[in-house]
Amino acid sequence: MQNAIFLLLGSVAVFVAWFLATFNRGVRLRQNIVESRANIDVQLKRRHDLVPNLVAVCKGYASHEQAVFESISAARANAIESLAHHETGYETEAQLVSAMNRLVALVEAYPQIKADSQFLALQKELVNTEDRIAAARRFFNANCRGWNVLRESFPSSLVVKGPEAFYYEVEGVDLVPVIDLNRS
Repeated sequence: MQNAIFLLLGSVAVFVAWFLATFNRGVRLRQNIVESRANIDVQLKRRHDLVPNLVAVCKGYASHEQAVFESISAARANAIESLAHHETGYETEAQLVSAMNRLVALVEAYPQIKADSQFLALQKELVNTEDRIAAARRFFNANCRGWNVLRESFPSSLVVKGPEAFYYEVEGVDLVPVIDLNRS
């Protein structure tokens, strides 16, 4: 009889320990998702801050390409607006990347821009920022995957409740503008 009581108490203790560990893991993963999304936003803001400097350098060489500069400014403003309102910003970031790709095409048409030291420094910083965005997205998606697995797998699904976490997937955002400095 005494062994049965110890077995029962031991089983209850193991269950309570598992329950608390699973619940706390869910809390930690939810907080990691929030934190990693904020890290993406920081890197996107960093990219938004680089855009006006790139445009300013290019304007000095190709001031008559006003339509390209206006489309970049509009796309940047939309992307900043969506971040300010805590929207996902997937579409606005894709528009910004598309506008940046038009800037890259413009740079290809004006070789003297590629020789500008300020432009080269900004271009290097942009590539670095794109790498940071990609790393932040991978971290965010890993946290989403961990949360989704925990909330959908048995028996943890009995403890962890909450909505599905959606991955940060944007077409075009992961494409780093490529500037071929070897072409004339």
